[in-house]
Amino acid sequence: MNLPALHRSFVKYFLVLLFISTAIVVSAQSLRVEPMHWWVGMKNPSLQLMVHAADVGETVPFVNYPGVTIKKIHKADSKNYLFIDLIVAKNTKPGRFPIQFKRNGKAVYTYDYELMQRKPNASQLKGFTAADVIYLITPDRFANGDASNDVVSTMRETTIDRKNDYGRHGGDIRGIINSLDYIAGMGFTAIWPTPLLENDMKQSSYHGYAITDYYKVDPRFGTMEEYKELADKCRQKGLKLVFDGVVNHSGSQYWWMKDLPFKNWINYPDSLRITNHRRTVNQDIYAAESDKELMVRGWFVETMPDLNQSNPFLAEFLIQNSIWWAETLGLGGIRQDTYPYSQKKFLEQWTCRIVNEYPQFSIVGEEWSTNPLIAAYWQKGKANNTGYNGCMKSTMDFPLQQALWQSLTEPEEWDKGIVKLYEALANDFVYTNPKDLLVFGDNHDMNRILTFLNNDVDLLQMAMTYILTIRGIPQVYYGTEALLENSAKPGDHGLIRTDFPGGWQGDKANAFTGVGLSADQQRIQAYLKKLLNWRKDKKVIHDGSTLHFAPSNGIYVYFRYSKQEKVMVVMNKNTKEVQLSTGRFSEILKGHGQAVNVMTGEQVSLHDKVTLPARSATVWEIR
Repeated sequence: MNLPALHRSFVKYFLVLLFISTAIVVSAQSLRVEPMHWWVGMKNPSLQLMVHAADVGETVPFVNYPGVTIKKIHKADSKNYLFIDLIVAKNTKPGRFPIQFKRNGKAVYTYDYELMQRKPNASQLKGFTAADVIYLITPDRFANGDASNDVVSTMRETTIDRKNDYGRHGGDIRGIINSLDYIAGMGFTAIWPTPLLENDMKQSSYHGYAITDYYKVDPRFGTMEEYKELADKCRQKGLKLVFDGVVNHSGSQYWWMKDLPFKNWINYPDSLRITNHRRTVNQDIYAAESDKELMVRGWFVETMPDLNQSNPFLAEFLIQNSIWWAETLGLGGIRQDTYPYSQKKFLEQWTCRIVNEYPQFSIVGEEWSTNPLIAAYWQKGKANNTGYNGCMKSTMDFPLQQALWQSLTEPEEWDKGIVKLYEALANDFVYTNPKDLLVFGDNHDMNRILTFLNNDVDLLQMAMTYILTIRGIPQVYYGTEALLENSAKPGDHGLIRTDFPGGWQGDKANAFTGVGLSADQQRIQAYLKKLLNWRKDKKVIHDGSTLHFAPSNGIYVYFRYSKQEKVMVVMNKNTKEVQLSTGRFSEILKGHGQAVNVMTGEQVSLHDKVTLPARSATVWEIR
């Protein structure tokens, strides 16, 4: 080859490289592809990419990678979107490959896509069970481990004010990481932080439920790497990480709100309508269609647009996003916010796709109903008149939560007081599996349990003993062990989500170390720590059967039992010490003469009477 020809070839080659590099630079600045990467070896070989860039809908994508084929290309209502259906064959090797978006034969955009290698046993993610106790955390109010991210100037809300109940206080992922030894030492086996994803809203962005990017960690909480570090360190300490998901609605400042892919991407895009919150329409055979429509399609609040999961592209986006987070973090489960507000067919698809990918996974849905018939409707295996048949095993036991605090605060009458707790548990026949229910005294959306109990510490101890010994999966809200309460403003979410003492430098009291705590705080914290750690190894509490006796004279007795073990729990509401005859319980105590108090180690005889301290819950291991 002569020099002029070589020169021309070199110039041509250089221009090609320049064109490709320019396309890549353009893509880095303006091309959005979600999910940003995926994995080889998933059970479902299908993958749908949502692509957003200026006029990308007028391009044609090309892929040249062994095992990866484009099955179909979909244009959206907006010319700035493209949806690409890929098939990733079973034996495809991990690696990177360019996706070129061409117009008139020229690459306008290029995206460097990666198919990653899955971690060993990734499909065997183990979800939470009744062997776990979940510690619920509101991250902004738990611990500030990195003050440098308190204010991010590029966000819409840029102030920190711990005196403002609805402002940001600065808690973050690093604060949770720094507290894992405390959480594990207390005896908890899982943590559930409320959403850590971006909430770029003008105000009240701290709570996390107005997501503005499903693939981005809010920088005021930390980075993606810190979220992964949290997941890794949870595993190292024997803690499962539960992801708080929100598929019903997003935040009004979500980036796609300025350019929706489809006109029906959200419900009521041109005439904002708020949901009627009438969740019973999901089961009501008499419900008007207009009421059903408004319940499911209405916006949760004015700043949370309702997502239209009947749009198949949005449905696929949300399903893949949940799987992406499960795979990325190695999750121990998902708690799904506002579960009954989403469309039923989508919920079936969403739950079953996740469980198909991870057979041992756990999902719990928020159905805030105190009617057990309504709560039971959503549990996997429940025969329903509407035909709903999802794959979610757990629902939140709001009926039992209400019965618990009412039973402890009401005067003892025939139909009031502790009998309510007895009758609430008697409703378990409506559930397909009561052991999979999430039991709790409170959470981030309701009064603190201590406030429900009129700030009575003895009643709190009774309530927590019940939660940790009855059937189901216990959840404890952070700070319960430090007697956090909101009696100054009942129902006020900002105060309910108050700062954990010791989570900030300069706090006078520190529940992590015990410094500055009152005698009652120290007592309850120590009590819960001992009970939680005892519970860890008690299979009879995790999986055992339940037998309870009708309450009498302010005393409620129940047993958790198996062939190997028996545990007796006695709740005494009386303000005085009581002598309880054991003869009534002979059907389960026959052949047993001794019991050991789990908390004190004291051994008692079961042949006649046992002494019950006033206003107490006593746990005995039967010998």
